[in-house]
Amino acid sequence: MYDYVVVGAGSAGCVIANRLTEDPDVTVCLIEAGGDDSAPNIKVPAAFSKLFRTEYDWDYSTHDEPALAGRRVYLPRGRGLGGSSSINAMVYVRGDRTDYDGWGQPGWSYDELLPYFLRSEDNERGASPYHGVGGPLRISDGRSRNVSCGAFIEAATEAGYAANDDFNGPQREGFGFFQVTQRDGRRWSTADAFLRPALDRPNLVVETNLQVHRVLISGGRATGVTGRRHGAEVTIEAGREVILAAGAYNSPHLLMHSGIGPADLLRALGIEVVLDQPEVGQNLQDHVLIPLNYVHSQPVSLLVSGAPENVQLFMEQGQGPLCSNGPEAGGFVRTRADLPGPDVEFFAAPIMFVDSGLAPPTAHALSCGPVLLTPASRGAVTVASDDPTAKPRIQHNYLTDPADVETAVAAVRIGMEIARQPAMRPYAESLDRAPASESDRDLADYARRYAHSIFHAAGSCALGRVVDPQLRVLGIDGLRVADASVLPTVTRGNPHASVIMVGEKAADLIRGGATVPVPATAAAAG
Repeated sequence: MYDYVVVGAGSAGCVIANRLTEDPDVTVCLIEAGGDDSAPNIKVPAAFSKLFRTEYDWDYSTHDEPALAGRRVYLPRGRGLGGSSSINAMVYVRGDRTDYDGWGQPGWSYDELLPYFLRSEDNERGASPYHGVGGPLRISDGRSRNVSCGAFIEAATEAGYAANDDFNGPQREGFGFFQVTQRDGRRWSTADAFLRPALDRPNLVVETNLQVHRVLISGGRATGVTGRRHGAEVTIEAGREVILAAGAYNSPHLLMHSGIGPADLLRALGIEVVLDQPEVGQNLQDHVLIPLNYVHSQPVSLLVSGAPENVQLFMEQGQGPLCSNGPEAGGFVRTRADLPGPDVEFFAAPIMFVDSGLAPPTAHALSCGPVLLTPASRGAVTVASDDPTAKPRIQHNYLTDPADVETAVAAVRIGMEIARQPAMRPYAESLDRAPASESDRDLADYARRYAHSIFHAAGSCALGRVVDPQLRVLGIDGLRVADASVLPTVTRGNPHASVIMVGEKAADLIRGGATVPVPATAAAAG
């Protein structure tokens, strides 16, 4: 028996395990379905898509998407230490102030959450009111700085948009290079930042290759978890709490297999109902990307990253194109002036990124498509079988709301206008899979034909719906959820930073309000 059992060694779970075991009198068991994170491609930023559909990926897909001509959309999720922070594109962008303030949840406003972001950070730019130093999570400027990505930023300013050299500063809108979760040019996952420094603590036990099947509940209280490792059943008891940090797909899936979910569905599958909670798995959201891949003849894309001189540069100096995180640059815009914040984010990557990153690039290209940040469409994740090893049924309902189609059309127009600017001429010789025209109808058809996930699922165990502001599952004692699923709306930006923040806040909530101080340099600057 342990005091706390944490399910999922990903972006939030590693944080929670680290922070809780800072108290030597507390015992924690951190459980991960996957294995270790020793694969070389995990450390090489430019190789992240090579991890797709490997043992490090849950390899999920949506069900037939009704507004995308029935296509099924690939949904990679990290499986192994570090979770998705071991296979993602490493962009470090907090949500907009309007995201957190708009949730209306006590303790979750932007001003109340900023200290948690600062506490995690070790930003190479130094301390400021918006950045921390001395924390476990290294935040760096990218070490690739591809010339085509720089041209995209210049072209955006030529099109009339502002430049922005800090997306985590006071202003979100504008275009610039992203900061990334890298250290010395290599990926710096939450396993690197939070878990490894804690592994020598005698009060932390990490169990890998153990897939949890359900939470054990007795008398309305979570008492542990049970699952299987290599065919053998394993049960681990929790004296105080079970914390699910398994992600926006797996946490609701686990709750439902534990009998917490829509009663009619659970009964139909033969799963005993512990608590009828129809909101579990609902409110599912994601950021959808409409790809714009501009083909060119300049030998500067990531197709050259494997050249011997670039391998040597990476191995010896932690520099060069192998340090590229893919979307090195981008920007935030509003498609309408009356919006309270940006509703579109652009990603500029020096590579042809098609078919959700599963298809090999065939030419030098710059991928610079828009992402819809504030989707109106909602989906759901549900159980499809009484077998807990069966994959969940996921339907995002991308572009089913007409407002999302309208935003997609406006966003694609903005992207194409940026690509027409002088700075982009060398890198926008032709558009791969171009729309038939720039009419509303053809741009909408283009979006439906090629849109895909950019892997930012959230909202399926939302604050105020499934969990309370202390992240406690409503109606069950001793059980919390702490991952992207608790975000009531997906944030305006890559949610990885926000999930780390959720882990930091969860640890404080679990400890009853006791906090780990913000690093002194950051606190002084703030």
